[in-house]
Amino acid sequence: METANIANQAAETVTRFTEQTAEQMNSMRTWAQNLSEIETVDIATAPRETVWQDGKVKLYHFLRDTKAKVKTPVVISYALVNRWEMMDLQPDRSMIRRLLQEGLDVYVIDWGYAGVAERYKTMGDYINGNLDDCIDFVRDRHGVDQVNLVGVCQGGTFSVIYTALHPEKVKNLVTLVTPVDFSHDEGLLFRWSREVDVDSLVEGFNGVVPGEFLNIAFDLLKPMAKVKKYVNLPKLAQDKAKLENFLRMEKWVSDGPAQAGEAYREFINELYKQNKLAKGTFELEGEKVDLKKIDMPIMTIYASADHLVPPPCTQKLNDLVSSTDKELYEFPGGHIGVFVGSRSQKVLAPAIAEWLANRDK
Repeated sequence: METANIANQAAETVTRFTEQTAEQMNSMRTWAQNLSEIETVDIATAPRETVWQDGKVKLYHFLRDTKAKVKTPVVISYALVNRWEMMDLQPDRSMIRRLLQEGLDVYVIDWGYAGVAERYKTMGDYINGNLDDCIDFVRDRHGVDQVNLVGVCQGGTFSVIYTALHPEKVKNLVTLVTPVDFSHDEGLLFRWSREVDVDSLVEGFNGVVPGEFLNIAFDLLKPMAKVKKYVNLPKLAQDKAKLENFLRMEKWVSDGPAQAGEAYREFINELYKQNKLAKGTFELEGEKVDLKKIDMPIMTIYASADHLVPPPCTQKLNDLVSSTDKELYEFPGGHIGVFVGSRSQKVLAPAIAEWLANRDK
């Protein structure tokens, strides 16, 4: 009897192994078939036109089929450390498309890819130069004195600084997951940045900090997240649509632009290390940046589970401005979910559009 049981158990083990192997082989064939059928991976496909350009920096105007419901145009300033395409990743995960649907006239700044020619470009060049030029272009094109400025992450920090220096040009300010108070320890990125020898880093990379270097640092913030992502890939790849979604995100993640050394040095030393913006001691090209000069309506959006820009780093902005019309908006999700999550499309983008429309007088 004992010998028969052992033989039966062995047979069952062989059967299970054979079935699992066959299942895995079928899974791999499906994965390979789905992958072979994907010829290109396109992102940022919403129709647009380039309406202004200075060197590598471009200003896009997104095309509308109907007249905008909100008279004041929107200028979006994204971060330097990633590409703006996250806001238009794919047709059904596009904050830009949803803002257009909600009746806004949308412009986006493309900061381009920094190279040797940009190594000495400063924060002043980006903010008082490119950002100001783009806003002046939109003001002239639409015949308005002010624009609605929407700043995202580091681009939000730039927008806050710009608005404090040029409040007469901004009608309403919206910031998304924007770091302003860099004194908190909730985010590992904030603690690391205080310790990095950014001067040696910039010089070591000959004035241009590679995007690949920054991508590695971001991965190390949550290393197991990337492991989990690839462990789950074979299962995900059984669905062609999900595989395409995965590849679009990977295309965006891998396309991290290099950083102009001087602007990067200034951002880390002045803001991350010394927290000068929140303290009220930051100067841009010799002019003090006083956040109390921000007195227009402001909507401050933070993500409750943001590990890159934790909520306290963003929430402080509302305490530092003098605006009486100000809203602190909590998004239940992470940093990237603000742009591509289903709640972003269904709730957040419409909320931004409604907030701006109610102040379009």
